[in-house]
Amino acid sequence: MLEVKNVKKSFDKLNVLKGISFNVEKGEVISVIGPSGCGKSTLLRCINMLEKPSSGKIIFEGIDITSKNTDLPKVREKIGMVFQNPDNQFIGATVRDDIAFGLENICVPREQMDELINRYSKVVRMENFLDHEPTKLSGGQKQRVAIAGILAMSPSIIILDEATSMLDPRGRKEINELVRELKKQNNMTIISITHDIEEAKNADRVILLNKGEIVDCDKPQKILTNEKLLKELKLDIPFSLKIARKLQKKGYQIKDTLDVEELEKQLCQLHAKV
Repeated sequence: MLEVKNVKKSFDKLNVLKGISFNVEKGEVISVIGPSGCGKSTLLRCINMLEKPSSGKIIFEGIDITSKNTDLPKVREKIGMVFQNPDNQFIGATVRDDIAFGLENICVPREQMDELINRYSKVVRMENFLDHEPTKLSGGQKQRVAIAGILAMSPSIIILDEATSMLDPRGRKEINELVRELKKQNNMTIISITHDIEEAKNADRVILLNKGEIVDCDKPQKILTNEKLLKELKLDIPFSLKIARKLQKKGYQIKDTLDVEELEKQLCQLHAKV
């Protein structure tokens, strides 16, 4: 679905991206992690063509979207982006108006628009808030509305640019659960920047960036268990793995796991043996 080929991006003399290459398959959930300032947001803004790469190519559904002949508004209809601060995304006076905004821009007929608003407000479980003011919603609810507005446009990919970083734990949990539901039920392709290792562990693949370069790109089980590398980049390991390794140091027969439920199961089995 998406090919990023040797993409570089500079701002004056600052080289932010230094030759990034990776592919994204349809239906994948990709998490992009790395220390602050490593180029994560710049990378995703290049994929959406909010920033034009200094060099390299981005091939989306077989089309080179970095070409000067590309119809960028059409591209952005297919690559939906949800930003970090939900308050910066609201246009309408009500949730209904806000979901309708993008549909109005592409001249969707009113009857069809109403059907799409109702459909996607239910997908994100906000159908009972359509006449509410967006500014009076919780952080998690605001991001749900933002995602509904993107889904109504029928994108091929959703990009989440640190969409949970300003939310409280409950809001982060809500959005992470929604992402998993979209993956399972709609086979959505999702690329997410995150500082939340607990969020990254649920991805199909993790891209680890540092200083504008890809350090590693692999399954979460490989990258997120590399404690030495993550600590070098000032990143943490998942909570369940941290507990498992502390127990291992104390002599308990516990296997590495990224899953809290799996850790609980191992602890129950260990207790039964004792």
